[in-house]
Amino acid sequence: MVQSSNQRLTVEEFLALPEGDITYELVDGEAVPKYKDDEMSPKFFHGATTGALFIILSLWAEKKGRVVVEWAIKLTRNQQDWIPVPDLTYISYNRLAADWLQDEACSVAPELVIEIISPGQTFGDMAEKATDYLKAGVSRVWVVDTQARTITVFAPASLPITYRHHQVMTDDLLPELEITPNAIFQRAGLNS
Repeated sequence: MVQSSNQRLTVEEFLALPEGDITYELVDGEAVPKYKDDEMSPKFFHGATTGALFIILSLWAEKKGRVVVEWAIKLTRNQQDWIPVPDLTYISYNRLAADWLQDEACSVAPELVIEIISPGQTFGDMAEKATDYLKAGVSRVWVVDTQARTITVFAPASLPITYRHHQVMTDDLLPELEITPNAIFQRAGLNS
């Protein structure tokens, strides 16, 4: 994917770019690789955790909504079009009808996005991105740190909360979901 540095991409132009082996996000009118270099590319911990979260959340979300891996979302950041590609997205059927079936970017802000820190990324980078998600209308953001085995939950009206070990994560926005970081990392095969 090559882009002229003099011309900003519109959402339509960005979404019309050909797919390839690299995942891009639209940031400030530019197609920016989600992972900046080989060091940042997802590795085993990232992939296994993504899979574990997908299974856990998909079972919980049955008849409530959909859970999707790496689904582009149309949002606004700093008064500009922004199309991030979170590692996982949950959106209820209240926000996007159960009969919606389009092969396109998500057009509404979801309830939950999850970003898993890859090698080369920092918690600070992800916290900043979480703040951008909240400002854009996403209701919750989970930042997952596979090295520290923690999950930090960002919500618009409160300070971030970091969950460790056997601390139970509950949220009125995600009714009946009770999960611990240990359960997630164990399903991913990361607990020894």
